[in-house]
Amino acid sequence: MPKFVSLQEAVDQIKDGATVFTTGFGLAGMPESMAIAISESFEKTGHPRDLTVYCAAGAGDFKGRGVGYLAKEGLLKRYVGGHFGAAGPGFQAMIADNKVEAYNLPQGVIATMPRNIAAKRPALFTKVGLGTFVDPRLEGGKANEAAKDDLVEVFNFKGEEWMCYYLPKVDVAIIRGNVSDENGNITIEKDGVMVETFSVAEAAKSCGGIVIAEVELVAKAGSLHPKRVKVPGIVVDYVVHSTPGHHFQTMGTYYSPVFNGDIKVPTDAVPVMELSDRKIICRRAAMELKKNAVVNLGVGIPDGIAAVAAEEKVNQLLCMSTEGGGIGGIPAAGADFGNTINAEAIIEQPYQFDFYDGGGIDITYLGLAQVDEAGNLNVSKFNNRPTGCGGFINITQNAKSVVFCGTFTAGGLATEVKDGKLHILKEGKNKKFIKNVEQVTFSAKYSQSIHQPVLYVTERAVFELTQEGLELTEVADGVDLEKDILAQMEFKPIIKNVKKMSPEIFQESWGKLAGQIKD
Repeated sequence: MPKFVSLQEAVDQIKDGATVFTTGFGLAGMPESMAIAISESFEKTGHPRDLTVYCAAGAGDFKGRGVGYLAKEGLLKRYVGGHFGAAGPGFQAMIADNKVEAYNLPQGVIATMPRNIAAKRPALFTKVGLGTFVDPRLEGGKANEAAKDDLVEVFNFKGEEWMCYYLPKVDVAIIRGNVSDENGNITIEKDGVMVETFSVAEAAKSCGGIVIAEVELVAKAGSLHPKRVKVPGIVVDYVVHSTPGHHFQTMGTYYSPVFNGDIKVPTDAVPVMELSDRKIICRRAAMELKKNAVVNLGVGIPDGIAAVAAEEKVNQLLCMSTEGGGIGGIPAAGADFGNTINAEAIIEQPYQFDFYDGGGIDITYLGLAQVDEAGNLNVSKFNNRPTGCGGFINITQNAKSVVFCGTFTAGGLATEVKDGKLHILKEGKNKKFIKNVEQVTFSAKYSQSIHQPVLYVTERAVFELTQEGLELTEVADGVDLEKDILAQMEFKPIIKNVKKMSPEIFQESWGKLAGQIKD
């Protein structure tokens, strides 16, 4: 049976130099009370210190919560994560200043590591990461100069290249649930994102390590329905209580019964987007949808496609999903990203990435930050400060088709849609279409090698990745090709047969998406 202990007593079980595997997607599944307790213990006693921490997703709120509490020099020796930005500016500054060995690996790779560790497999083999900055022939996922060790290599098997990711020995698993009974059986019924909680616990036990579970409530032994138990007590060593206010469901919501499926709401409850450059991008991107398609939406501008689909009442024609495990329904946006409104199913993150890596996504919509003349994309590192790739690499390399969505320039861009035309009122000061991207998060060469259809959709132009390179295919009415497009790029794209973007998407009311969706 597990021991029910205080937060400090749990922290005392973590030895200096330990390798810790924890969970979190935003603040969902994030054992935040333990993170705070570790931070406070280090400040008071200097222990635990020199920790190596693994976490698959961005665990925080972009302001310093979640994993951000561990941003203390000496506390962390190494951090291996899928995303750094969510941990906050202090955490990113530590990485930029080389005060921690930082590695950025694909979120889906890290999420599936624990299952492989639990089964005592020697490594994880996948094509995810080939040709990107994670490829050791580029950067090997090393996010700063302090990161010296190689955590990945390219392996040739039967004439094909594969990425080989080394698996760590896990000393401590720190997980979060909602309820534990007296035997340590854990339920997770309030979360809308199901992270890799059980497999992280199994990984630690397989390595001879310990498992610390943070919960809100304790129930009588035998009182929990066995199908609701997501982590059996046989793999739990210590149970602690969350402190009030530190058990958030999302980055922005403490708890909503909509996100965990306890209630369903009318689709009219989804706010209608105002007519703007963002809505134009989402409308044009949505024109690539097909009936019965399995769709993935990324964070930022792409999550607005869910709102467009709801407004156009086409949700029933396709199945949207998120890397957080939601299938069906309407993916939530902004601070609630990763959760789903009216989900048909919510599965654990590792299984969602298995489905994604296996080619289960028909079309994905992801953000557009930097594009180079080859068609490579960067969304993971800017001004030498790594943000992280998240699930971007898993998704883009395995989806049947990809649509990148973003404004043409950034930093002060102001536009107006009037009389069915787009007017550039003020150009953004930062160009997105540049000679060379700072980091390769999406490899155009890899995409071309598998003949993957790829579009780059902006408010004023649409580009297509062809075997010859990046080709301009559409321009918005009201936009000047030379002044508003070519002059705002650091390279000249292929120009053959340029068409006008559909004028209907520049109207206040559209109502034509259902007719645009292809069989």
